[in-house]
Amino acid sequence: MKFMCNSVSDTYAVASRLARKLNGGEIILLSGDLGAGKTTFTKGLAKALGISEVVTSPTFTFMKSYTGRLTLYHYDMYRVTDSSELYELGLEEYLGAAGGVCVIEWNKFENLKNTINITIGGAGDAPRRIDVEGIDL
Repeated sequence: MKFMCNSVSDTYAVASRLARKLNGGEIILLSGDLGAGKTTFTKGLAKALGISEVVTSPTFTFMKSYTGRLTLYHYDMYRVTDSSELYELGLEEYLGAAGGVCVIEWNKFENLKNTINITIGGAGDAPRRIDVEGIDL
């Protein structure tokens, strides 16, 4: 499915549609250029999952978790150099966890199956195009 978003609230609306479909155990891969809105999308997803904490990019911690209707595991792998580093850090243990949803920016995990793939295009003040594959919204 493809969505055109002209504002942060439009992006949050798409994220909310996705949140209503989640049951736990899902892995969501976010892709797009720097500044495209991957973390903004994650903030909207967190809000729709009933998470009241401030969601920030885990660029320097690699993963942050938040508790809501489902636990959200938010990964940012921009600084990860290769997949072996992920296993040394123990980051794979939350993948597909029952009662949780993993959102991964800049994925470096190999061989993930049954993922929801979200690509965000656009930057700056331009409208965003959000392409969703792997789930019907």
